[in-house]
Amino acid sequence: MRNTTFYIGVTNNLERRMYEHKNKLIGGFSKKYKLKKLIHFEEYPKALEAIRREKQLKNWRRDWKLNLIKQNNPRLNDLLDPELNSG
Repeated sequence: MRNTTFYIGVTNNLERRMYEHKNKLIGGFSKKYKLKKLIHFEEYPKALEAIRREKQLKNWRRDWKLNLIKQNNPRLNDLLDPELNSG
C-alpha cells in the first residue's frame, strides 16, 4: 500500500520546505521514511494557530487524517507535481 506514513509539520514557507524534503536536505522523520509528496496543507494567518492545529492533527487517529485529506484530494496526488497542475 502506498501513502502509509504521514508527516505533519508547520512552516512559514511551504515551497522551500517541500524542496528541502524532496531533495533530502533535512534529516529526521521525513528523510527516514522517504516522504516527498504534499497531499494536504492548511494555511493559518498566525503561527500560533498553525501550531495548535499541528498538535491537534498529530493526536488524531490515522483514519481521521485520511478522511480529512480525501475531502480535497481523494486520490492522494502530490499537490506539487507539475504534471497534475498543468493545463
